[in-house]
Formats: sequence, structure tokens, C-alpha cells
Amino acid sequence: MCGIAGFIAPPGIRADRRLLERMVGTLRHRGPDTVGHFVEGRVALGVARLRVIDLATGDQPVASEDGSIQVVLNGEIYNFAALRARLEARGHRFATRSDTEVISHGWEDEGEGYLQRLNGMFAFAVWNRREQRLVVARDRMGEKPLYHASAQGWLVFGSELRAVLSHPAVSRELDLEGVSRYLAFDYVPDPHTMIRGVHKLPPGHLLSATGPDPEVFRYWDIPYAPEPEVNTEDWCGEIRRRLDEAVRLRLVSDVSLGCFMSGGIDSTAIAATAARLHPGIRTFSVGYAERRFDERPFARLAAERLGTQHEELLVTSEDARALLPDLGALLDEPIADMSFLPLHLLSRAARRRVTVALTGDGGDELFGGYPSMAADWWHRRFAALPSGARTLLGSAAERAGLVPEPLRDFLQALEYRPAGRNQALVGGLPPTQHRSLLTADTRERLGGFDPYADADTAAEACVSTDPRQRLIYQYCKLYLAGQNLANADRASMAVGLELRAPFLDHSFVEFVGRIPASRRLGGLGQLKALLKRALVDRLPREILARGKQGFGVPMGEWLRGPLEGLLRGALSPERLRRGGTFDPGRIQRLVAEHVSGRASHRKLLWSLLVFELWREEHLGAGASA
Repeated sequence: MCGIAGFIAPPGIRADRRLLERMVGTLRHRGPDTVGHFVEGRVALGVARLRVIDLATGDQPVASEDGSIQVVLNGEIYNFAALRARLEARGHRFATRSDTEVISHGWEDEGEGYLQRLNGMFAFAVWNRREQRLVVARDRMGEKPLYHASAQGWLVFGSELRAVLSHPAVSRELDLEGVSRYLAFDYVPDPHTMIRGVHKLPPGHLLSATGPDPEVFRYWDIPYAPEPEVNTEDWCGEIRRRLDEAVRLRLVSDVSLGCFMSGGIDSTAIAATAARLHPGIRTFSVGYAERRFDERPFARLAAERLGTQHEELLVTSEDARALLPDLGALLDEPIADMSFLPLHLLSRAARRRVTVALTGDGGDELFGGYPSMAADWWHRRFAALPSGARTLLGSAAERAGLVPEPLRDFLQALEYRPAGRNQALVGGLPPTQHRSLLTADTRERLGGFDPYADADTAAEACVSTDPRQRLIYQYCKLYLAGQNLANADRASMAVGLELRAPFLDHSFVEFVGRIPASRRLGGLGQLKALLKRALVDRLPREILARGKQGFGVPMGEWLRGPLEGLLRGALSPERLRRGGTFDPGRIQRLVAEHVSGRASHRKLLWSLLVFELWREEHLGAGASA
């Protein structure tokens, strides 16, 4: 696991090693063990490395035998041993025992087609001297990040936004459409970012370039080829077998490893499978003194049944207060996921024991684990009602005292297109509502921009017309890749901890695409029913019987108490006026309502707090678009 960065200079300009070193230097938290650089002509590739595989000889960049191919890799190639054996049989000679080297040799033989052979999580760059071509690729499900920009004749890339912004050709201009997307989604969906002119490479894509104007191609997509004739028990058996294989591959490491275990279905399923293959493996969980948010009893129960070496971390409001001043630096781009705080603190604690940890990321998306997914069936039925009936329902929703908040949100979302109305339930603030937070000038400059168009674009790219499968696809492309995986990457890599997600093994994802969506996506009382049935003999019955509980944080109480001072400081009228994006009066009313207890605005205030802390760190407190 590492951080990578590099560039192609304009014609007539030789690459400056000092510039590359500066870019790589911004990524040392991702790769604290060593750095490496390759500079030749107009091209520069660099890496900050966390040693996980081949501790002695695996430093990067790694070249092919004749040096014509140079590779830097962030991530892991899990099937590298099998790939190496095949390449050696074809006459290739290896200089290291690393997984990175299979890319350099394989690229000699097959070029970009070699991507199809790789099983892993990765963002890597390949320089082909013979073709004078740079190729940058990102893994299929988006576990590892990759940013790029074309500016003033330069092509610049890096594992994090901060590396790209450290290049002098790349400007730090806030993108107001990025702000609107952030408010609507709680993150900025790819290929967009918060900075004008900087892009994320989407999952399953590669970038190919000989100069500043790259071509971006999709090399893989989430498949859907349902086999309705297969019975449930056969599906369950295959889920178990394939999950075993995905976990086995992710237990290959030259350093110590463990599992994050919340006590929920997904993380416990991974820990249970890992414990069968690696008895006595370490597990880590996090909790709070506030009991309704504390999952430690379930994680503790699972650890006892599985026989793991279990450790717990208690997170308090004081921990949060100590961490918040660093939040803007830790987050490379704003992500309004409150779980970042406990996840980062858990990563910090686990890093004292292990360098790698397995997670349950992806289980909810693939097997229909979110209540908002179950709500889609009802949304489609309500949306089919005559417009007059929908208007009456909407009027009722406006009378907040007459309906519970979740039902009010459900009814208000009916005004959006299918992808957007489900997004309104997942997170963020719908466009019609978040525009009121913006200054008049910002609203005018945004015009009729609709951030929910990104949700439509994601859903429409699905090969299936089945609305349930399109919903699963949308969650994988947006919520999983844009929020959950990005949040986990930043929280863990800030302390040099590598997270691995067996559910996201692309072979496992391709297999799940054969299971009809109707078998995976049920109603509120049937969330993840198929996965639970498949793992009934591996998980404690108390875990199987649990309802869905997210990685909750008692942020509402904390923002009324020990974090109030930080909240008021970050969202002060003077600071917001300097930024020029948000309406100071409107934001102050929200703060006052929340602090007084008259209303709960914890999610929105957290989103604004994260943005302002990020803006101060990366753009300066007074920076405006």
C-alpha cells in the first residue's frame, strides 16, 4: 500500500526531480517506509511506500528486464504468485518477490490487456518508454483513489488531491458545482472533485496519454447476468466457497494483519471466515459511552465465539475534540461521513498491532443491506399515483408535525427522478433544500445546475433494466466508491494502515451479478436475507437477528456540548462571509436551533463543519470560488 504521483511535462521541458519529490512528500502518511522516483525526459513517476509484500527487495519503481517499462503501484495484486509463475514459464526473469513486478513484465507481453488478469485493489502508473506512453489505471470497484489534471500543458496525477495541488501548474479554484454535489451527496462523485480542472479517475477505468490531453477508457464494469433457475441453497453454497477464496487471497501478507469487526453482519462474516483460515487472528472494534451507539457488546460476543484476539477502543467527545482541528488535513477532499472520526481513531489504535486489516465493505451494497434500498419499491409505487394524489401527500409532508421525519423525507423525495429520489434518502441534502444555504451570488452562478444528474448518469450506465439491479449498481458506483471506500481509505492511510475488502474481489462481484436482484434485494424485514442464510452456520444467532445499524456517532449530542465551540468557530459569520459560499445568517440560525435543542441539524452542520475545515486547510479560510 502506497501513495503514487507523477506527471508528463510539456514538450521541450525536462521533468524536475525536485518537483516530483515535493508531490511524493505530500503522501508520506500513505507510505511511511520509503520513497522512490523515476525521472526520464518529460516523465516523472514517484511513490511513497508502505511495505506489505516483499519487505526486502520490493521497493518501487519496478522495471521490466530491459527498463522499458516502469511501474509504481498503490495497492495489492492478490493473485501475483500465480501471475508470476505464468510469466516465469514464458521466460521472464524477476529481480524482486513483489506483486508490483508482475505488472511490469505482464505489460511487456500484453500491454493494457494485462489489466484483465489482475485481481486486486490498486491505482498504478505504467510508463512505456518505447511508446512514450503513460497509462494510469484504477481498480474495478474503487478501493484505491486516483486524481488527475491537465493544466498549462502538463498532465499531473496522484493518489490524493493534495499531491496534484502541490504541482504549480494546477490552480486551487473551488468548483461551485462540486460544492453543490457535496451538499447533495455528502461527497463529490467521480469523475468530479471540489477543485475546478481536477478529476477523479472512475473505478474500472484507465487513463492513457502521451501528453497533456489524456484519453480515459472503461476496462471493466459491474456485470449482471442473472441465472433464475439456480436454487437458493446452491447460491448459498457458492457464496460461502467464493467468500472463502476472497478472504484467503487477502490473508497473504509479509506483515501482521487483523480484522475490523463492528458486530454487524458483514464485518463479522469476514472475521469469521478469516478466523477459520487464520485461527486466533486479531480483531478490533470501536464503541462509545453513549449506549445506543455502542456496538461493542455484539463485537465482543462475536470475538468470543470466533476465538479471536480482540481489542476494543472507547471513543469519547474529548477524542473527537482533539482530532477535529486536524480534520481538514486528514481529509483530502470533504466527505461528510461522521464515521471518519471513530474509523481513523480505530485505525490509529490497530496500527500499533497490525499493518493490514480486513473489512466488511461492500456487503450492504451487493446484498441489499440498506433500508433506503428497501424503500425504493415503495417509492416506485407512490410515484405511479396520479399527480393530484402525490400533491396531497406532499402537502401533508410539509406539515412536519403530522408525520414522522423519515416518512416526510420519503414523501418529499417523490418530486425527483428515480435515481435522485433514492439518493435523497441515502444522505446529503436535496438540491431544492440546500440552495437556501448558499449566498445569492452562489445561487446565481450555479444557475439551474442539478447535482442529482450524477445519480441518473450512474444508474443509466447499468447494463440491466431491472430497477432493483440498477439500484444496486447505483449504490456501488456512488455511495460505495464515492463515500464509504474513500472515507475508509483516508481514515486508515493517514496512519499507514492498509484495509482490504474481500466482498469487493472482482471475481466475487461478477459471481454475485449472476444472482437475480430479486433474490438479493428484499423488503425492510428481509435485508441481506440471502447472505444471512448463506452464513447461518458461521455467525452467532444474536448477530444474525440484529437489525441494520450504521457506524453511528453521537454527534448530535457532542455538537450541543463539548464540540459547540469548535462548531461556532468554524461556522462563524465572519469566516463564512470571507468564504462567500454560504449564507451566514441562515447557517447561524441552524446552529442556534441545534445547540438549543429546538431542532436536530447534526448531519447538515457536520457537513458544513467538514467543508470549512477542509477549505481552511487546502484553500485558506477566506478562499472563495
